[in-house]
Amino acid sequence: MKNSQSRGVFSALGAYLVWGFLPIYWKLLKQAPALEILSHRVLWSLFFLLLLLRILHRFSLFREETRIIIRQPRKAAGVLASSAIITLNWLVYIWAVNDNRIVETSLGYYINPLVSVLFGIVFLEEKLSPRQLVAVILATVGVLNLVLNFGAFPWVAVTLAVSFALYGLCKKTLALSATTGIILETMLISPFALAYLLFFQTNGISHFGPATPFETALLFGSGIITAVPMVLFANAANCLPLSLLGFIQYLSPSIALLTGVFVYQEPFTLVHAISFGLIWLALIVFSKK
Repeated sequence: MKNSQSRGVFSALGAYLVWGFLPIYWKLLKQAPALEILSHRVLWSLFFLLLLLRILHRFSLFREETRIIIRQPRKAAGVLASSAIITLNWLVYIWAVNDNRIVETSLGYYINPLVSVLFGIVFLEEKLSPRQLVAVILATVGVLNLVLNFGAFPWVAVTLAVSFALYGLCKKTLALSATTGIILETMLISPFALAYLLFFQTNGISHFGPATPFETALLFGSGIITAVPMVLFANAANCLPLSLLGFIQYLSPSIALLTGVFVYQEPFTLVHAISFGLIWLALIVFSKK
């Protein structure tokens, strides 16, 4: 049990480190529409995951788990739901990064651990201590501060936080091997991605091909940079309590926040500082023994 949890912690750290630096990667593709980037991300992820199955000789495990899912409508519905949820999360994130909203995406992933805690309580009967309740209240006040001072609901942040918490919940309840779940998720959305890319290609507006070698390499590489942390995250979700998994996630938005402010000079006002301060305080309260 201890070895399994240690493996889960290292897997989670690896996934969140990669995700923390993803804004830099997507910024290099800002000339391409978010849906085109997403479609390549889905297809090339599927390609590399199937290749990984081949290298690790795990096709038999994949086939067996797929048969089990087909025979269990509840699990099949769970895979379908997780596919839709992660697709929405990816699309909103890519669009927001290239719309100069990296700071808002980081806010979403700061909120996400506390949403994961709430989901763990509501759906998995994990217990909420008084200290954790205080942490959730502090984070809620931080979000409300943004809403009241800017007069706009931070929909990007909330969408990312809720969708990724739901995705973590799906992974936890499905309890599939790390690669099987992700392959099935990308398989379900890949026909739509392929149709969209064929439309782009036939209309001569694609960013993938000999005419755009740099963009082509980046779009191809999006499969690797997506597949690796997803496998690590799925492994972590199977090994760790949802509340602990959610808390480790703070690493990713910290990197993204620093990137948005210091690399891309996105605004960070006093209102942002107060809201982020409240959320950081919530994380400190949550983590105290």
